[in-house]
Amino acid sequence: MRVCDLTGKSAMVGNNVSFSNKKTKRRFYPNLQNKKFFIPEENRWIHLKVCAKAIKTINKKGITAVLNEFVKNGKI
Repeated sequence: MRVCDLTGKSAMVGNNVSFSNKKTKRRFYPNLQNKKFFIPEENRWIHLKVCAKAIKTINKKGITAVLNEFVKNGKI
């Protein structure tokens, strides 16, 4: 399933709009990447399917802080 493991982002539904303004359904998928992160406190690697925004947040705050934040908010 195309859902971010941390943020919960999933596909949205919208329309393709042609030049004649004819509309057909389409899906907007999140930019998901399979990434491996090292958790130094547990001395192990974890594999996550995360969106690009979550990767940027992890680079800024660190994997431990992000995981703790998402657990605290009940998203995991």
